[in-house]
Amino acid sequence: MLTLFTTAKPFKGHDGVIERNALRSWKLLNPDLEVVLFGNEEGASEVCAELGLRFEPKAERHESGAKCLDYMFRRVQQISSNQYFCFANCDIVLMQDFWRAFEKARAWRSQFLLVAQRWDVDIVRPINFTSADWGKSLRERALVKGSQRNEFWIDLFLFRRGMYLDMPPLIVGHCHWDNWMIWKALSESVPVLDATSAVVAVHQNHGYSVASGRSKGFDEDPLSLLNLELIGGWAKRAHIKSSTHALSRSGYIYWNVFRYTYPVTRKITAISYRVWFRFLDATRSVRRPLGLRSGASAQARQRFLVFAVVIAILLWWAWNIFREHVPRWGYY
Repeated sequence: MLTLFTTAKPFKGHDGVIERNALRSWKLLNPDLEVVLFGNEEGASEVCAELGLRFEPKAERHESGAKCLDYMFRRVQQISSNQYFCFANCDIVLMQDFWRAFEKARAWRSQFLLVAQRWDVDIVRPINFTSADWGKSLRERALVKGSQRNEFWIDLFLFRRGMYLDMPPLIVGHCHWDNWMIWKALSESVPVLDATSAVVAVHQNHGYSVASGRSKGFDEDPLSLLNLELIGGWAKRAHIKSSTHALSRSGYIYWNVFRYTYPVTRKITAISYRVWFRFLDATRSVRRPLGLRSGASAQARQRFLVFAVVIAILLWWAWNIFREHVPRWGYY
């Protein structure tokens, strides 16, 4: 049916905690799900034995020591008899909404690429998977306290057997390869299904090692630039908003007409952000005593909200008086 595969950092410290969380959540998705872990990192074989995962110690590497994806994508399709595969980063917790999305997509058509935007959440301890409502609690935590990354951050790819067998030796843990994955599917006329509305993919926040040369949101470290070169440049990158179809929260799959308006709406969004930040700069001295600033306490923000509502009501009242007592232009 489905094989989930990934690679991990050494299973120690905070990385070990979040990687175990991710792998445990995958194993709970369905009894028939297969999970494959690539790479002989510290603790990997022990975790596979503990959780019942398939352990593939070999992982081809760049001269820097970073792992390459092409071998994993070819090898997993050699060793598994399943028809569907999903690569997910080993810090992503998946819940039953992911499995439901997979079943919807599989019933929709046989060939597709399923992707979803992730939710960044601070998780520092092992998740209590023995609790019956762990998934519900985590979902609520993500939606209330987490932050959703935009369409350029892609951490899971669910596809049918036969795809990505000609992948360049792209390097995991760095940028641009994930955007190429969507471009590649679109270039081969494979429908790309955006499951963001239906799936809460929880990314457990973590730091980046100095040795990797990368920090969060930075896409110009040497290995990211190497990925960019390997895929053929900026023209061979796409994002989740490029998807041909989308999956609604209720399970309805529809044609994504908004993919054609995306360049315009993104430009409008960029302009609105510039206008908004100029407004913030111009009103900083007024906002500070009212509590509308980054780092403001919840109480201060609540005071400002009450103040803003009162002002809005007064403006609405004044506008109605104006309309009542002042003639319209051109009215005699």
